[in-house]
Amino acid sequence: MGKRVEGKIRSARISDVPTIQEIINFYAKKGKMIPRSLSEICESIRGFLVYEKGNEILGVCNLKVFWSNLGEICSLAVKKKAVGKGIGSKLIKKCLSDARKIEIKKVFALTYEPEFFKKKGFTVVDKSELPQKIWNDCMKCIKFPHCDEVALIKELDENEN
Repeated sequence: MGKRVEGKIRSARISDVPTIQEIINFYAKKGKMIPRSLSEICESIRGFLVYEKGNEILGVCNLKVFWSNLGEICSLAVKKKAVGKGIGSKLIKKCLSDARKIEIKKVFALTYEPEFFKKKGFTVVDKSELPQKIWNDCMKCIKFPHCDEVALIKELDENEN
């Protein structure tokens, strides 16, 4: 792991939308994420967090609420130059903390980096356990219905950090 970057996590603002899109779509062009339009990011801006050092956004993540007991960590992306510096881990930790605050009981992710999420206490599940996800974002993916992402889920303990 590289040298840790010291920055701060904050809620995203409308002025961050172009940068959020740029970071996400860098990976989307490589087939690693679902691309996001400016309007999609604007519509879900209240769920986005950014990791900022100085005036530069180095990472982004979105906590999306699906049901009264289920959320998703999605659009987790870190600028290439900042990968391996703990930013993704910090963003996930903050998303899980926020999920607990609003009484979400389970959080899932679809990813090509399952080992990263396993280290955070997520366990692999069959995608069929997440039917509402399949009919939402997955329909937009060029790989649908032949998804090769791994689904993981984490049960949240309200006392956990």
